[in-house]
Amino acid sequence: MKSIFRTKLDAACIVLIPACIGINYLGKMFAALLKLPLWLDSIGTCIGGVLGGPIIGAICGAANNLIYGLTAGDNITLIYAFASLGIGLAAGIMARIGFMKTLPKTIISAVVAGGAAVIISTPLNVIFWGGTTGNVWGDALFAATQAAKMPVVLGSFLDELVVDVPDKLITLILVFFIIKGLPKKLTSLYEADAEIEDLDD
Repeated sequence: MKSIFRTKLDAACIVLIPACIGINYLGKMFAALLKLPLWLDSIGTCIGGVLGGPIIGAICGAANNLIYGLTAGDNITLIYAFASLGIGLAAGIMARIGFMKTLPKTIISAVVAGGAAVIISTPLNVIFWGGTTGNVWGDALFAATQAAKMPVVLGSFLDELVVDVPDKLITLILVFFIIKGLPKKLTSLYEADAEIEDLDD
């Protein structure tokens, strides 16, 4: 378990973090502008988690929400820094146990990362926004569940589920092909069995 969270604090990881945050930022802006039924704000988080490990993925995810929320005036995004942290941890852990090596295993990783997002986000939805997510497609489903007199928690869970799981499937499949397309010389800089500096000692 300890080796799963080992993190290299070298120049490669220091460069990786802002690059991943930038990818997240652009993805979220793209999805918001086009009002897509997806978030597209975790591609960089998952790249960070797969290459740098769970801690780097968590840093990329949480930092992206904080930066986007403060610069775009989007208070909703600030609250969901916890969910992005969970997505980065999940993607990094799954990569460290070998679940980003093949496409079928990547799909399993996407379900796990999407599940983490749903579990963390649903109570936040209920506490801060009455159950909605802020995604027009997911919120349309939430409105339908409330019209059908379903519990708010269940409606919010379904609202989050129909957005987050497809979003993470697309995100992690993209990340799988991005990582496969990177030069071996580059990805080897992030291999966990290289000389490392622990954060979990």
